[in-house]
Amino acid sequence: MIGFSERLGLVDRPTERKNHGRVVPKGGGVAMVLSMVVFFAGVSLGLWWLTGSNERAAFLPEALRTHLAGGLSKLDSLWWILGLAASLGLLGFCDDRWGVPWPIRLGLQFLIAGLCVYWQGWQMTVFIGVPAIGIGLSVIWIAALINSFNMLDNMDGLSAGVASIVCVTLAVFLLNTVDVQKGSPQYFVAGLLFVLAGTLGGFLVFNRSPARIFMGDSGSFFIGFMIAVCTLLATYTHYESDNKFRILAAPMVLAVPFYDMISVIWIRLREGRSPFQADRCHLSHRLENMGMTRPEAVLTIYVLTGICGLSTVTLSFVDARGAGLLIAVVLLVLLLVAMLEQTGTRRKTVDNKVPESQPSSRSAEAKSE
Repeated sequence: MIGFSERLGLVDRPTERKNHGRVVPKGGGVAMVLSMVVFFAGVSLGLWWLTGSNERAAFLPEALRTHLAGGLSKLDSLWWILGLAASLGLLGFCDDRWGVPWPIRLGLQFLIAGLCVYWQGWQMTVFIGVPAIGIGLSVIWIAALINSFNMLDNMDGLSAGVASIVCVTLAVFLLNTVDVQKGSPQYFVAGLLFVLAGTLGGFLVFNRSPARIFMGDSGSFFIGFMIAVCTLLATYTHYESDNKFRILAAPMVLAVPFYDMISVIWIRLREGRSPFQADRCHLSHRLENMGMTRPEAVLTIYVLTGICGLSTVTLSFVDARGAGLLIAVVLLVLLLVAMLEQTGTRRKTVDNKVPESQPSSRSAEAKSE
């Protein structure tokens, strides 16, 4: 895609806001979609072939043979997920290539999210007995995650790296959280997350600073939707459980993308601008303004995401009191970031104010000389 992007018109040119200094292909999202579709096409063909005859699967270990029928039964859901995710990737492609006005873009995101939730029945329950509330929250959840990873895609390796950490830690959490109805770990959702993490890892080889290719909106829409659907398909707890705090696993592991999105929207509204107006007030840019280099800002956000992710993994091993402490850790980490940002902003403002009545030390020396 690095060589093919220019033919498709998928290139990112330097602007005042995008100061990468050169023309960069942005067809990485197309590569992500195609790689996952090709991979799962191979998996699907393999499952159909192996389950077509008992003799064909005889060479597999018993531990794998027992899951063949279950894997085959999940193919319908799998291809619905990939189809809807690919449609969002196509929307992102059109936005990358020609530009799509934000009302149309947001409206189509809600439409696809609504089809996913209402038609397929993939939705959160959050122990609310009113189905309409669960449907509405699920649609908003999907649209919010699509846009949070889109907003996070503002520095080399940032959105893909954060998404990789989220995928791996959430998958580990699900493998340690038994689905009560089936009595087994959640292999299907965890497997989807691991494959997505592998796809993102392959992309990061070419997206690390200095990036040779960007994911574009096609990539950020795709990964945001995939992660959102995986969080809706997952089972975190049940009605009889003593630890219903586990239902907060998804917000905890995704705390950093949501913090970035909410803080950016708040800053734009506070300054009287549209929340959909692109600018340089994201968390990564604010860390850069505090004196960090871009790689340091990206690494800092990786660390923050890792803390939230490890807290989420630990959530599956503790009781309700331990879960409350882990949630408090995540909230305190975000509060610490907000406090450091405020301190850095005030210090920069003070440093930039030089009273006219007081010349700089260098000016004073020059006069005395």
